[in-house]
Amino acid sequence: MSKLHPLVELTRARLLEFLREPEAVFWVFVFPVLLAVALGIAFRSQSPRVVPVGVAGTTGRAGEVVGLLDGDNTLGVRQLAAHDGETELASGTLDVLVLVPDDPGQTLTYRFDPMRPESRVARDLVDDALQRKRGRQDVVAVRDEHVAAVGSRYIDFLIPGLVGLNLMGSGMWGLGFAVVQARVRKLLKRFAATPMRRSHFLLSFMLSRLGLLAGEVGAVLGAGWALFGVTVRGGILDLAVVSLLGAFTFAGLGLLVAARSRTIEGVSGWMNLVQLPMWLLSGSFFSYARFPEAVQPAIRLLPLTALNDALRAIANRGASLTETWPELAVLAVWGGVSFVLALRLFRWQ
Repeated sequence: MSKLHPLVELTRARLLEFLREPEAVFWVFVFPVLLAVALGIAFRSQSPRVVPVGVAGTTGRAGEVVGLLDGDNTLGVRQLAAHDGETELASGTLDVLVLVPDDPGQTLTYRFDPMRPESRVARDLVDDALQRKRGRQDVVAVRDEHVAAVGSRYIDFLIPGLVGLNLMGSGMWGLGFAVVQARVRKLLKRFAATPMRRSHFLLSFMLSRLGLLAGEVGAVLGAGWALFGVTVRGGILDLAVVSLLGAFTFAGLGLLVAARSRTIEGVSGWMNLVQLPMWLLSGSFFSYARFPEAVQPAIRLLPLTALNDALRAIANRGASLTETWPELAVLAVWGGVSFVLALRLFRWQ
């Protein structure tokens, strides 16, 4: 019977090793789906919330202001004592507190935290309602037109980010731990005495992760489609190519981190050091546009940022591979350099 190529046999062994670990299967396939469901429910599209507004004053003028605002169904207005209003504003129960002076000749005061976006919006809504009730006329005629753009919901933003996050985690933790565990158990020392090539050994880890790629990506995308109606506007093949390149990139990084690590504690520290900045900066859960503009070019050079941007461009905007070439170039450089360095630095013992 003809024997399979050593690389094929090694890759098959890695796949079987993974599938026989229930914990690994859970973290790669089940946990990302549960995370998508939880965050999708928490941040699902809802009707606009009622804005909590407090009105404080000692005269009948406070009641008059409450009466003027009561007709606006977007505002939840309550009349409070000044001290109670300040307490609720400080605790975040109120978005804005309207202070009504005793003297009719004095102006109203809006007290709010300008660092809270919802407080700035609440201030403008209250002021607009009061000005209209007092007879203000708009100088320009306008009308509202409500739309629900495809890809504009938070869940549409989140799902590609979770795919990228899962590819990073499974690539780095799955490969890094497997290599170091084999080193700790003295298996690598035994492998060194065989004709096995170092390149075949490391490539088998990468190819085994790529073999699980369809399940990793499909589980998250399938949950998003079935539960929240998330769709892929671009080509499925384009999305597969980007995912494949992303998996290759993080597999290379995982092997690089594990190339010299001798203990589980050591590789865990290196993994956290590499991944934590990307967890925070790469826009998996919120846009990295929130960070100062001066650091955004550096953020875009991170591999997870490039992967997330490419996935969102294809899934939400219908972009093609040619339109995402800058992100693909970033991934290719990270993946290629990481694997070459891992191959040079790797030690059996």
